[in-house]
Amino acid sequence: MNEILKNYVTNIPDFPRKGVMFRDITSVIQSSEGLKLAVDALTDAVGGLEFDRIAAIESRGFIFGSILAEKFGKGLVLVRKKGKLPRETVSARYDLEYGSEIIEIHKDAVNEGDRVLIIDDLLATGGTAKTAAHLVEMLGGKVVCAAFLIELTDLGGRDALKNYTVKSIITYDGD
Repeated sequence: MNEILKNYVTNIPDFPRKGVMFRDITSVIQSSEGLKLAVDALTDAVGGLEFDRIAAIESRGFIFGSILAEKFGKGLVLVRKKGKLPRETVSARYDLEYGSEIIEIHKDAVNEGDRVLIIDDLLATGGTAKTAAHLVEMLGGKVVCAAFLIELTDLGGRDALKNYTVKSIITYDGD
């Protein structure tokens, strides 16, 4: 199934800058078959885990996170860029290739002892997911897994998340 699903990903060379191969998932989700394959693969990957909530990372993680939350009957925690959430939040900064970013979640989104599945579309360097995990833990939650549709293995994201279980459906090795 992973190879079939990989055929739905559009590869865009030199985006957002020269030398980068962008793995575009919009072609996956604009196809009902592609979206179903992606959701089924993620469901299979995390189906045996015990979790109370799903923390979905802005913005493409919201797509898969919301579908899985409904499918598993779990609450959805939104992990957003600073200033996008209306109530009291906890936030953390992480480094990007050219600068830094701040993400946050609502302070009441995770309770002490909650088991949380983190989900996003893509694992690259792991900075965003690692910071999301930190926010969950700040609120007393336990990250049971971080799951991704795509993993760019050559960028070391799995190493950044070495303290967590990581699951990915499609992998690319720098090609």
